[in-house]
Amino acid sequence: MTTPEHRRIEADWLLDESLQSILAALVGPGDEEARVVGGAIRNTLMGKAVTDIDIATTALPEITVARLEAAGFKTVPTGIEHGTITAIAKGRPYEVTTLRRDIETDGRHAKVLFGRSWQADAERRDFTINALYADADGAVIDLVGGLPDLDRKVLRFIGDAETRIEEDYLRILRFFRFFAWYGEGRPDAAGLRAATRLKSGLSRLSAERVWAELKKLFGAPDPSRALLWMRQTGVLGAVLPESEKWGIDAIHGLMEAERALGWPADALLRLQAIVPPDEERMAALAKRLRLSNADRDRLIAWAAAGPVPAETTASALRSRLYFGEPPALADRLRLGLASARVKAQGADMMALAEVASLGRMLGEAEGFAPPPFPVSGDDLKKAGIAAGPALGKALDELRRAWVDSGFVLSRERLLERL
Repeated sequence: MTTPEHRRIEADWLLDESLQSILAALVGPGDEEARVVGGAIRNTLMGKAVTDIDIATTALPEITVARLEAAGFKTVPTGIEHGTITAIAKGRPYEVTTLRRDIETDGRHAKVLFGRSWQADAERRDFTINALYADADGAVIDLVGGLPDLDRKVLRFIGDAETRIEEDYLRILRFFRFFAWYGEGRPDAAGLRAATRLKSGLSRLSAERVWAELKKLFGAPDPSRALLWMRQTGVLGAVLPESEKWGIDAIHGLMEAERALGWPADALLRLQAIVPPDEERMAALAKRLRLSNADRDRLIAWAAAGPVPAETTASALRSRLYFGEPPALADRLRLGLASARVKAQGADMMALAEVASLGRMLGEAEGFAPPPFPVSGDDLKKAGIAAGPALGKALDELRRAWVDSGFVLSRERLLERL
């Protein structure tokens, strides 16, 4: 159905010369159509930043390539079997996809048939708010009721929710991810029922797709409500069984701390808030979901770091920071501080003192930059200690004394200890 209010968008990205040239090239002499579709329209109408710009067209892939290259654009066949060509304009990619409908799906992939029906193209998409189109002049075309849902911040599957999910089980996770980013109130009841019934299909997805979707969900402004509904439907346990007996209560305190203290959204820290700090289990999680090396190392280091009690002395903290991993300890301290802030809401003096202590230690961990150790192995050799285990032991003892001093003992004072 076409929206009755004939809504129009105005945005700098729509006026961009490259985008307008791409749209004009696809339309050609007027025998084809091309519209911007999806996230760019949704985000513009919601006042959110636009990153990717996707285009839908009636032109077949070979016509798309020919017209774009004739207009001077580089093209890359990123998904040509599904009708997707990437046009490169001034270093920026634009995905251009031929109108299509799915004729065969297996829950992961689809075989498609190209067509010229905008209605059919809209109806094969996932959510109503993602199926909005806009022409080159900014006129919004709504064929599935996306505008009313957008106004009410309702995330709703197009057509039958179970049918949409069975086409691609990743849509279960996308349902909760988009709810975290764009929804309010209670998630759509039909979507919740479908996700609950079909969650076993998540096991058919590749680990990379699951983690990519989860990481985007954890990166939402506040994923706590979505995680709560994921737990209640059993979806969270299906993809993150480590959270089952650990619980997700800590995520709420972390969200409050982020808002109050100005912490940036941190997907890995939020994951840490709902899984146990067990080194072996985190290594298994990282392997199962095929995390990047950086994400894997951070998660395991956090688990291995151990808790940082509020009563930790300045000397003990310096030692842990110097001989351990400051980023991992900072993660521990952030989660500890978030938890302590929740306990301190009742104005309990001990809890308030814990908040102050953890906040001070977090500041030290975040800014930790010790000076170079002033003693070398050559210094010890000149002092008469032969190379070998004895030299290593002596150097380690001096290093610990230097750390305990707050990094102030000079080279001369340290060598006097030999």
